[in-house]
Amino acid sequence: MAASESPDPDTSVSDRSVSPRAREAVDRFVSLWGEMASTWGINRTMARIHALLYCAENPLNTDQIMERLGVSRGNANMNLRSLVDWNLVAKTQRADSRKDYYKAEKDVWQITARIIEERQRREVHPVRSQLEECADRLVDEDESIEDRPEPEQVLHRRLSKLIDLVKVFEGVSEALLPLVRNKSVHQIEQLLEVALRLKDAEPTDPDASH
Repeated sequence: MAASESPDPDTSVSDRSVSPRAREAVDRFVSLWGEMASTWGINRTMARIHALLYCAENPLNTDQIMERLGVSRGNANMNLRSLVDWNLVAKTQRADSRKDYYKAEKDVWQITARIIEERQRREVHPVRSQLEECADRLVDEDESIEDRPEPEQVLHRRLSKLIDLVKVFEGVSEALLPLVRNKSVHQIEQLLEVALRLKDAEPTDPDASH
């Protein structure tokens, strides 16, 4: 009978090296990150695993993650694959083990950039495409919207306004991404200052913008 793989030394070493205070801080951060999951478009378990790996000094394997967070193997594997797909976590190997280990990106700027990219790809772009399909259903290829009945023209204008709004969000994200990737704090602060000045300059008369 083949000998079973020896116990993972990382578990006992990490338990000894982490103080109760640090462990409590990690637990609270993992819980907080899980509660915030919906804000950046993922499920709670995926966020908790990401938080644990972000805090971990060394890569962790699936068994360690399961034990630490109390999740099933299937749940852990599914969410680790998703984190790898998002480029927030990388799979790595160790010479003394046949298990897969996982480590998280530690640069918060790169994390932010990747979240923006993934939300654009998974949410914003598909929404714009589907809105455009809805608007296109109102007009045949060989006609103009002006050829359609007035109620359809009104509906088309409303859909077009939504499409324009989504395009604005896309443009903002695309303009912001290079600045986030390059950690261009000064330029980001300048953009925020411009936005705040525009906000302060908004007309008080509701009819002034028409």
